[in-house]
Amino acid sequence: MIWPELAEAFPSAELRDPVDPGTLDRIESVLGQRLPDDLRSFLLGSDGLADEYGTDVIWSAERILGDNLSFRSDEEYESLYMEFDSLMFFGDNGGGDQFAFVRRPERHEVFVWDHETDSRILVAPGLEGYVRSALESDGEDWYR
Repeated sequence: MIWPELAEAFPSAELRDPVDPGTLDRIESVLGQRLPDDLRSFLLGSDGLADEYGTDVIWSAERILGDNLSFRSDEEYESLYMEFDSLMFFGDNGGGDQFAFVRRPERHEVFVWDHETDSRILVAPGLEGYVRSALESDGEDWYR
């Protein structure tokens, strides 16, 4: 998929400058997980994607690293939720639910983590389907 063409289909989508490949290598090294190929490809073309409401459908590379480190090391989260080490979060709905890839074992589907129930539910067969659904949703929680 050519990501700019997908974003052009949604005039309200906001693409950003590409990320340096070294930044992506650093994310993989620090988190100990490979970025999914589609996410890596997307970030090499645009360092994140926001919808018309300002929600980060796909986070910047730095946010992917920072938020994943926070989820994995927060002691309060450890007492409230199942572990997050097998997930790689990369986006959110603006209301607390987070979107992730399962990285152990490596999967290409997108899951949503519901912050109220700690459930992890399959919502899209891949990044393209996730982006399309999120941008077509008019801000609704399309994955429910």
